Amino acid sequence: MAKMGSNDIKKVQTTSQATDSGKAQATGPEKKAAHKQPRWRRLLSGLGKVLIPLTVSVGLCVVMFRDIDFGEMMNVIKTQCDFHWIALMLAISILPMVLRGLRWGIQLRGLGIKVPAGALILSIFGTYAVNLVFPRLGEVWRSGYISLRQKAPFSEVFGSMIGDRFADLLTVGLLTVMTFFIARGPIVDFVRTYPQAYEAILKALTSPWLWGSVAAVCLAFWLFVTRSKSRIAAKIKSFVKGLWEGFVVLVKMPDKGKWLLLTVLIWGCYFYQLVIAFNAFPMTREIMAQAGLTAPLVCFILTSISMGIPSNGGIGPYQTTMLFGLALFAPAEIPTQDFRTIGAAFGNVIIATQTALMIVLGLFTFVMIAWDRTRKKKLA
Repeated sequence: MAKMGSNDIKKVQTTSQATDSGKAQATGPEKKAAHKQPRWRRLLSGLGKVLIPLTVSVGLCVVMFRDIDFGEMMNVIKTQCDFHWIALMLAISILPMVLRGLRWGIQLRGLGIKVPAGALILSIFGTYAVNLVFPRLGEVWRSGYISLRQKAPFSEVFGSMIGDRFADLLTVGLLTVMTFFIARGPIVDFVRTYPQAYEAILKALTSPWLWGSVAAVCLAFWLFVTRSKSRIAAKIKSFVKGLWEGFVVLVKMPDKGKWLLLTVLIWGCYFYQLVIAFNAFPMTREIMAQAGLTAPLVCFILTSISMGIPSNGGIGPYQTTMLFGLALFAPAEIPTQDFRTIGAAFGNVIIATQTALMIVLGLFTFVMIAWDRTRKKKLA
């Protein structure tokens, strides 16, 4: 085998460097062009994330307050609301956030990511605060915060968060089915007061066209995800994979019993908060005295489902579904207009005070995060 001289080696190196440089120049801009979205598209995407939830919130508030005297509603709040019960509700509402952070920590430990309890709790506080401004981005923020703080892979942290939210979705589904059987009578009676709507709903639910369409859409979606090579299909596959990995850790992780206990305590606290709040107004106290815990249970499930609607902190959907739930148990002796005014006052007091609490906890969270980063830099 012939030996290469020093001049030959230099020529080969120079040629190789030039080739690599040419490739980099050729592929660099192409990659940027392929992956970097146009500025107008990014601007529209950002505006959509803010404007759509804001529009939903404002639109539902307009619909709800259309037939309600706002001045009278404020007078009801001033004269009828016992804020001692609201204060107790807010104090209790901090507990499920703490428990939620501790529960997420169990999932993360199942992935080999150990996070201090304080950081987990701050991540939950921050999530709710971010969601007030940018709905659904709070979950992304907490995943990024924990990933950066612990120097852990974002995909794994994000997958565990998806599993955490998916577990909540299953919980709400189970509670919804249970609530329907418990409160089936009031729900059916209320729907039957609107015969046309009742018949339309019944006809739709028993229609073979509906279920055939659902099956066709599911099949088309499955074929698109499994057969298509588009970027959208790839993103959906990645999301489903993260969902699956995050869900699987629930099965494989240690301390599953503790995780289930925390789940029961979290949702028990959520429900107990509303039971406490029902004592704040004479009308809601009367409703609970007549219907028992069934009334707050129905309102609890409806408002929990409403949180799936993109809105700023649930503002709009929460009050609307709360008023609908109360209407199932409306006392016959209270005029409809008075009932709507008091019901709107009840829903608004709850959402307004909880929003104020989220803002305070959010400010506390970001101050503590800044302090934690400063402390680490001094120690480094």
